[in-house]
Amino acid sequence: MPKVTIDGTEIEVAPGTSVLQACEQLGIEIPRFCYHDKLSVPANCRMCLVEIEKTPKPMASCALPCNDGMVVHTDSAMVAKARKGVMEMLLINHPLDCPICDQGGECDLQDQAVAYGFDRSRYNEAKRAVSDKELGPLVSTVMTRCIHCTRCVRFVDEIGGTPELGGVYRGEKMEIGTYVQHALTSELSGNLIDICPVGALTNKPAAFTARSWEFTKTETIDVFDALGCNIRVDTRGNEVMRVLPRLNDDINEEWINDKSRFAIDGLKRQRLDQPYVRRNGKLMPASWAEAFTVIADRLRNTAPDRIGAIAGDMADCESMFALKALMHALGSPNMDCRQDAADYDMTSRAAYIMNSGIAGIEEADAIVLIGTNPRHEGTLVNARIRKRWMRGGCRVAMIGAQVDLGYPYKHIGDNPSDIAKLADGSHEFAKILQNAKKPMFILGAGALARADGAALQRAVRELAEKFNAVRDDWSGFNILQLAASRVGGIDLDFLPQTGGSGTRGILSGKMEAIWLLGADEVDMQHIGSAFVIYQGHHGDKGAHRADVILPGAAYTEKSSIYVNTEGRPQLALQAAFPPGEAREDWKIIRAFSETIGEHLPFDTLMQLRQKIFDFAPVLRDIGKRTPAKWSKFGKEGKVSNAAFTPVIANFYMTDPISRASVTMAKCTEEILPHITQEAAE
Repeated sequence: MPKVTIDGTEIEVAPGTSVLQACEQLGIEIPRFCYHDKLSVPANCRMCLVEIEKTPKPMASCALPCNDGMVVHTDSAMVAKARKGVMEMLLINHPLDCPICDQGGECDLQDQAVAYGFDRSRYNEAKRAVSDKELGPLVSTVMTRCIHCTRCVRFVDEIGGTPELGGVYRGEKMEIGTYVQHALTSELSGNLIDICPVGALTNKPAAFTARSWEFTKTETIDVFDALGCNIRVDTRGNEVMRVLPRLNDDINEEWINDKSRFAIDGLKRQRLDQPYVRRNGKLMPASWAEAFTVIADRLRNTAPDRIGAIAGDMADCESMFALKALMHALGSPNMDCRQDAADYDMTSRAAYIMNSGIAGIEEADAIVLIGTNPRHEGTLVNARIRKRWMRGGCRVAMIGAQVDLGYPYKHIGDNPSDIAKLADGSHEFAKILQNAKKPMFILGAGALARADGAALQRAVRELAEKFNAVRDDWSGFNILQLAASRVGGIDLDFLPQTGGSGTRGILSGKMEAIWLLGADEVDMQHIGSAFVIYQGHHGDKGAHRADVILPGAAYTEKSSIYVNTEGRPQLALQAAFPPGEAREDWKIIRAFSETIGEHLPFDTLMQLRQKIFDFAPVLRDIGKRTPAKWSKFGKEGKVSNAAFTPVIANFYMTDPISRASVTMAKCTEEILPHITQEAAE
């Protein structure tokens, strides 16, 4: 391993380590604009210049590999002069609009100009002006500020998989833009705002609304899908102003999808801020006591086996556990956390989680996607698969509807019967799986909602075992869940109890009372004449059908536990307060239990969590992924030949929050038709 001396300190580094990376290992800050540790190295901004002994000129440290015996100086007079010169050149055409730029206060160019730049300008000619580019409803452009670092170009090409940005013209006339003007179609386009080191690309929906130093910053968890991406919620007062990704290499690295970032304006619209009771066919405002009394009177006069409860896709562990305790107190065995009525074998935890972990995708050398579109169902999972494919040595196959995933794959077929082609070795990809050291199978949770879900689960499990994808040092059987609440709900056994009914039974028209815990994706027409209690945060489908509405808190307004598709429990923290009279969901259920005379055995959040941990010890290790013990699961049965169909028709509107979002409505109008047209072609 090469040894280099940097500013008088000797360090031994791995082969291929760049000088910039070696400096970072020593805690030495090297300024940069074009370099990003998740992107390829272009070495075109020249801000990272350092002095190498026995070389006649400063060198770009980001693209210079360490050699044995190299002596590096990062603070010499030559380096200081070179950096001042580079900064002066970068600022030649940069406009003096920091006071109105949304990047102000967190701008790399501002910071580095102060730290490494010159204290005056010697350029008297007119500055170059560049026309702004229209990139759609999410990303705003002021291209005169662009310094041609090409981070955006490399991101959409390498991470997003949609090479829609590039450089046109040459020399001083070069511009960054789309070759044909249209909205960016990547579900990760919002990350361009984060990686842009200047104010050329900014947040269009949040333009000119606040400054970065005005925000209160809260580290929490995203719940728009089942990945549990780590995010930071920035609030001003009690208003959520923006959402940014947090670094977590095990889950989302440093990216989030556009829905997680931009759908937050839906938190301000169509909110439920007080209880309602339906009187004479109309929902009328009521007090908490009135709402509780109406519910209690109805439930007292209803047989326990005629009461059911369904938890929605954004329900947290605390609220599901509290509602389960209430159902037990009422004597009802009818409950389910699966709005899609997916009925498959869940006796083993390995049967419903992503056993390899999201980061484990980078170890796979053959991947088979079955009944899933990870680009929409788990965008950051899809980005990981693309990252693994980009590195080489990994082949991808698909059984399901043909879609654009941003990387090539072998399409085996579109229905479950095509699994047999791999099992019996008749398809060419079977040989690739046979020779793979770490094969991986990713089964979409939406596919398991079919009538043959349990048989399909068994078939894929047997396929994984056949190709040695499950062993002591590797577990390549994965379920890509769709809902943030699903794994936690299953862990807490929010499922039909002995003799009870699941979602299909609850929606069969036989129930007389149904408690919907944020459940808006069920078919309300199948509820029949049942008395409906809707507990949620938006006036969506469930609230329209409800007889009593109990206003709950959204994910940014409560401290709660969510378990992601890997089976990793994570803690979401409260960033704002619920509006009006809305309350945290577990508190609502606990308060109602007193009204009906069934006092639940917890009074505080910590007491409730202790009950949860006692019931499901795997949830104790917050932030850690506990491998599941492998066992046989699935049920015998015939797998249907019906083709897999996409379970997400519109990525931008999948839940009450995104359906209330004006920004997501604009995406649906401007971006979705373009994606649909590309898929058709």
